[in-house]
Amino acid sequence: MQVLYAFGLVFLLSIALIDVVRFKAPEWKLVDMPNGRSQHNTPTPRAGGIGFFLAPAMVTPFFFSDLIVAHWLSFFALFLVFLVGVLDDHRDIAPRTKFIGIISASVLLCLDGICIDSIGVFFSFPVLLGWFAVPFTVFAVVGLTNAVNLIDGLDGLAASVSLVILTAFLLIGYTHSDMLMIVLSATFIAGLSAFLIFNWYPAVIFMGDSGSLTLGFVISLLAIRSLDYYNAVSVLFITALPIVDTFSVMIRRKMNKKSMLSADKCHCHHVLATFFDQRVQTTVLFLALVQIMYILIGFQLDQEKDQSLSLILFLTTIMMIYLLLRRMIERQGREC
Repeated sequence: MQVLYAFGLVFLLSIALIDVVRFKAPEWKLVDMPNGRSQHNTPTPRAGGIGFFLAPAMVTPFFFSDLIVAHWLSFFALFLVFLVGVLDDHRDIAPRTKFIGIISASVLLCLDGICIDSIGVFFSFPVLLGWFAVPFTVFAVVGLTNAVNLIDGLDGLAASVSLVILTAFLLIGYTHSDMLMIVLSATFIAGLSAFLIFNWYPAVIFMGDSGSLTLGFVISLLAIRSLDYYNAVSVLFITALPIVDTFSVMIRRKMNKKSMLSADKCHCHHVLATFFDQRVQTTVLFLALVQIMYILIGFQLDQEKDQSLSLILFLTTIMMIYLLLRRMIERQGREC
C-alpha cells in the first residue's frame, strides 16, 4: 500500500515540478537550441529530468527511510549522476567530466554490494569475475547509462522505452520481494508517466541529460540487482534496445573507418522515423514494442542453465539489426 501512495504522490509532484522547470527554463538557461542533429526547429526547454528525479527524491524518504539508510551509497551515487546531468544541461560540460562522474557513481554501487560478480555459465563453465568484478561493473554501468542517453533522440522515445524496461524490473522485484527494485522502479515509472504528458510528440520539454543519464543509471542499478534472480543474458534481453542500438551504430562507424564516438543521425530511431514518413508516435510505439518482445524473450531464456545459445542469439540479433539498418541507410541515402 505504501508503494501505491508513493506512486500517486510522485506522479502528481512530477507534473508540478516539470511544469515549473518548463516555465523557468529560459531564466535558468535550460533551453535546447536546434542544431544539425536536432529533430526540433524551435528552442525547447530541457532538463525535464529535474522534475521526475526530484519527485521520487522528495517522496521516497517519507515512506522508505529504512531503505535509503540501508542503501545510502547507491542513492548518493544516483544523486551524483543526476547532478552531472543537470550541470551538462546548464553548461554542456566536457564528456570527460561526465564519464568521471558516472565512473565514481559506479564504484559507489560496488561499495554498496551492487556489483557484477559472475556473468553466467557458458559451455558448461561458470564465468566468475573475481578481482575483475569492479572494473567490469564500471564498464557495464558506464556503457548502459550512455546507451540510454543515446536513444533520447525522438519525443517520448527514451521515456517510453525506459518505462517498458522499468516495468520488467518492477515485476522481477515484486516476484522476489526486493524492496529496492520495487521502490526505484515504481517511483521512476510514476515520474516518467507524468513526464510523458509533456514529452509526447510534439514535446514541450525534453528530459535532457539530467533525465537520460539518471534513467540510464537507474536501469543499470536495477539490471545488476536483478542478477540475483535472473541470468546475465536474460538481463541483456531485458535492457536490449539501447544496447543493440549502440552496438549497431558503433559497428557501422568502425566499418566506415569513423570514430565510434562520433555523432550522427543514423541511430535506429533516426532511420525508422524516415521509414515511417517522420511519424514520430508510430516510430516510438514500434520501438517500445520491440523492447517488449526482447523482454518476453529474456524472461523465457532465464530457464536455461547454460547461456551459450542465449548469448549467441543476442549477438545474432545485433548483427541482423545492423545489416537491416545498413540496408535502410543505403536506401535513404544517409551519410553515416
